[in-house]
Amino acid sequence: MLSLLAASACVLVGCIFVPSAEVFRLSDQYLPLWNETPGQFSDYSVENGKYIIDPWVYPKRMGMYKVLLNKTASYFEKFAPDNEQNFLWGLPLQHGWQYKTDMNYFLCALPFLAAVDSGIMGISSDQVLLLPPSKDQTKFCLNVSSCQSSFPSTMRKWNALYQHLQSPSSSFEDLLKYLWEAHVSSLKDGYKIFEDRLEYYSKPEAGFGRDWCVVLDYLAAASFPTIFSTVSEFQQALPPRVLVDGDKAPFISNFTDLQNILLLGLNLLHKVDSATGSLSLTIWKILMKTQAAKMLLLEIFEAILAIFNPTSLG
Repeated sequence: MLSLLAASACVLVGCIFVPSAEVFRLSDQYLPLWNETPGQFSDYSVENGKYIIDPWVYPKRMGMYKVLLNKTASYFEKFAPDNEQNFLWGLPLQHGWQYKTDMNYFLCALPFLAAVDSGIMGISSDQVLLLPPSKDQTKFCLNVSSCQSSFPSTMRKWNALYQHLQSPSSSFEDLLKYLWEAHVSSLKDGYKIFEDRLEYYSKPEAGFGRDWCVVLDYLAAASFPTIFSTVSEFQQALPPRVLVDGDKAPFISNFTDLQNILLLGLNLLHKVDSATGSLSLTIWKILMKTQAAKMLLLEIFEAILAIFNPTSLG
């Protein structure tokens, strides 16, 4: 079982850890319309002393991430210049990947509003209001207080991250743990509310959504560094479109070998997790207890990337 778990994990993220300053500069390739998005609160409209943001318009939501990255940049200077080690890059990169399948509201509103509440954004908690969607309005929180009321545990986890981020003694590795706790909690909040929506997707796409929720627990245990370079490399292996009936990895003709293998690996890991009653996750967490083990895993992943995608190392 251990060998199967290790194989699944290696197939899953064998493509993700290749830091690259060149990739970091290619923001437009991975973040559609990045240069057209707001970058500060003053770029949004103001009504009754509140910044009004419409998160249902792609550039406006992407702007929330840009503001968050700009406001937190100074706290990451001790790790690397130019905001390169800001692990919040993973949030807008995922949103860019989901340009046409926008389902990440809770991975935007909760981290953004928790940052406002923590004081790290430089405004008070009651100065931001998100506009509701046209339907299902009661399922979404729209300001700090309503998100705290609806998702208290997740908001506390994001707030804990920002509080530790402001501490000079916090290490990058410790901060990653707080990030992943908050990230997984946000995703599971959204999944609980919209799990029934999966029946409206094709069987392959619904299966991919379920696989994705499972795999995040393993990425969290490994403290996968969600900085720009690693996530942008990882996304080269993600499906470039919504899966449709008839798509079956590893035989999807218009997907790359890497994308096919990743889909197969995601599903395999989900099956292992289900078959073992999540015992595989418990074992994985034990294996990932030390920083040395995590670094060894990343080295293995880099070697696997060289096999599947050698041009990315050039």
